[in-house]
Amino acid sequence: MRRTQAIESIADHPDFRPLASIDGIGVELRYASANNFVGRDLYSPIDCAWLHRNAAEGLAKSVAWLKQKRPELRPLVLDALRPQRVQEQLWAALQGTELLGYLANPVRGSIHSFGMAVDITLVDRDGQELDMGTPFDDLTECSHPALESAMLLRGELSATQIGNRQLLREAMYQGGFKGINSEWWHFDCGDRDVVRAEYTRIL
Repeated sequence: MRRTQAIESIADHPDFRPLASIDGIGVELRYASANNFVGRDLYSPIDCAWLHRNAAEGLAKSVAWLKQKRPELRPLVLDALRPQRVQEQLWAALQGTELLGYLANPVRGSIHSFGMAVDITLVDRDGQELDMGTPFDDLTECSHPALESAMLLRGELSATQIGNRQLLREAMYQGGFKGINSEWWHFDCGDRDVVRAEYTRIL
């Protein structure tokens, strides 16, 4: 039987940690503002600044590695726990477009809804985001890690932009996260099938 829990009671669940408990990160949840591809706040008034404790521990390892390698940089979390109800809103917003491939069908469940995925970038000492070639939620081929070599050859991405992405990936890999082919900012913690089968989905 699939385990679920409402986000309003997440603080009572022992498997989840607030993002504020992870030292060395910045937090700017884009779906808690209008600065996202649907152009409106999808989170308020609920608090979505949480991760499953396994993902939180992994992120702490990534932070520690980055601090040692590049102490002038820090990770900025753009999305973490995304409740099922918000995933359903995003799915509805993209109906009839070619962009549905960028989103997990809420019937199967986004790994974000289990607190086991993060959307993340890097910022410098001044809080400025590193140039990744596209903004967050840019749903075009320029955002695809799988196409970076071709984009470089065509001059659509620079070596610096790709290097910044590679640094982010290397940092996240230290914490056990895996990237995906279509979004430079998205990282999963753990096997998706295992997460969907064994972890609690937040509604």
